[in-house]
Amino acid sequence: MQEALFEAYRKIGLLDDTQALRPWLFRIAHNKCIDFIRTRRTRLKAEAGYASDEIVLPVEPTGPGAGRAIERLVVHLPPKERACVLLKDVFDYTIEEIADLTASTAGGVKAALHRGRGKLNALPAPTASRPAPVLSHEEEQLLHLYVERFNRRDWDGLRALIGADATLRVADWFEGTVRESPYFTRYAELRARLVAVLSDVDGQPVIVLHPAEAMTAEPQAFVRISVRDGAIVHVTDYTHCPWVIAGAEYVSPMRARA
Repeated sequence: MQEALFEAYRKIGLLDDTQALRPWLFRIAHNKCIDFIRTRRTRLKAEAGYASDEIVLPVEPTGPGAGRAIERLVVHLPPKERACVLLKDVFDYTIEEIADLTASTAGGVKAALHRGRGKLNALPAPTASRPAPVLSHEEEQLLHLYVERFNRRDWDGLRALIGADATLRVADWFEGTVRESPYFTRYAELRARLVAVLSDVDGQPVIVLHPAEAMTAEPQAFVRISVRDGAIVHVTDYTHCPWVIAGAEYVSPMRARA
C-alpha cells in the first residue's frame, strides 16, 4: 500500500482530469502487486536452491476477517486471473471496467474469469479448524429469528427485522437497498424450497441455505448478515458465486444459547 501510494504521489501530475481516481489508483496497486509477486518467486526459487534439510521456507499466512474463503481461493490463482475474479465476483465491476483496470480486453477478461473460476471449483476442501464465531446475545437472537422466519416463509416478518436504510448485495447481480429489491419475493417464488440454518463457516456466523428435500446436500447459498442497534443493516448473498461456497473449509450448524 505504501509503495502504491508513493508511486501515485510521484505520478499525480500525469493524472488526466477525465480519468477516475479509483481505477487509476487500482492500476498502480495492481502493477505493484504483480512486480512484488514476480520478485518474491525469483527470490524463493533462488533460496530453495541453497536450502538444506534444516531450512524451512516461510509459509504465506491467510489473513483473518470476513473474506477467509475468498483469501484461501485467490492465492491459488495467477495475478491476472486473481484480479479478474476478485473484481468481478467480489467487487462487481463490469467486464469492460475490468478490462480497463487490468490493461486487457473484454475477451481476455472473460477467458481469465473462465480459467480462474474453473481452478477455484476444482480445489479440494481442506480440513483446518477455526475459532468459533463470537456473537453478542442480541446478535445471536436476531440471526436465529431471521432463520426461524425464513423457514416459516414469513417474508413480512423478515422485513420487520431489517432497518429502513439496510443495504443488500447479491454478489454479481444486485447492489442497493433492501426495500428497492425483490429479494425475499424471489425466494418466495422458488419452486425448490430452501431451509436456512445459522452456521459456523470458517469461524464466522453465516446463514446457510440448504435444499429442503436434502439437508445433507451441498449448500445452495451463503448469506452474511450485519447487525447494528438491534436491526439488520446489511445482507450479502453469495447465491451466484458458487466458488465462495466451495472455498469454505468447514460448515457446522450453530445451536441457540439458552
